[in-house]
Amino acid sequence: MNPSLRRFLTDPKAVIGLTILIVTLAAALLAPVLFPRDPWQMVSRPFLPPFQDARYWLGTDMLGRDILAGIAYGAQMSLIVGVASTAAALILGILVGAFAGYNGGWIDDALMRGTEFFQTIPTFVFALLMVAILAPSITSIIIAICVVSWPPVARLVRSEFATLRSREFVKAARVLGESNSRIIFTQILPNTLSPVIAMSSLMVASAILTEAAISFLGLGDPNRMSWGYMIGASRTVIRQAWWMSFFPGLVILLVVLALNLVGETLNDALNPRLSRKGRQ
Repeated sequence: MNPSLRRFLTDPKAVIGLTILIVTLAAALLAPVLFPRDPWQMVSRPFLPPFQDARYWLGTDMLGRDILAGIAYGAQMSLIVGVASTAAALILGILVGAFAGYNGGWIDDALMRGTEFFQTIPTFVFALLMVAILAPSITSIIIAICVVSWPPVARLVRSEFATLRSREFVKAARVLGESNSRIIFTQILPNTLSPVIAMSSLMVASAILTEAAISFLGLGDPNRMSWGYMIGASRTVIRQAWWMSFFPGLVILLVVLALNLVGETLNDALNPRLSRKGRQ
């Protein structure tokens, strides 16, 4: 087994994080099987407290909808938005950072000034504005989060490329007549992926939090159940029915914590010099 993979899989933080993420993924995939009814459908009396009815473990909301079913279907929304927006942001950020770091000069200056422009704008406000302009939907949320998430990736990749472009193996590839695009994608990029992979899990966590905040404010996809929507819809009755906002909020906390644990462990495994043992 690869030493980095072994370090990752034997770290208790990684085990805890992966366990939470696997349970969340299973809930998202099995939601239609476990809860065949529409999560928007009324299934019992409103304001049913948790653990009083075996059919509805976490109780119901003000319209009699199953809280547990809403959490399971909300996992679909959060994972789709988190993974899709992060993947799009990684592709955009890697392309911008790679060409800026490899070419240098005015190309580097132009691309980095554009990157800095996006970083000067408050990310959440910009994402909220984009969703409002594009009309609330899962697609517009993914686009908005992607647009505000790619600059850190671009700066990280640009820094790595600027360091590696003068290495011997890159000079050897140029001497052999390889094209710039081939050198970028086959020689340098594979050597920059470790920090990008570690960053990606933290980006997914940030995307899930952003989607929850957007849905909390009422700009989420109206056709999909969301953890943020569940908390936002129940905030007016939080004293009367605490469970309606507590359980979705707890799930968000656990999933974001799991992603941060996985990201930190990945960073330690892929960069042993930065691990705690390495620092000691």
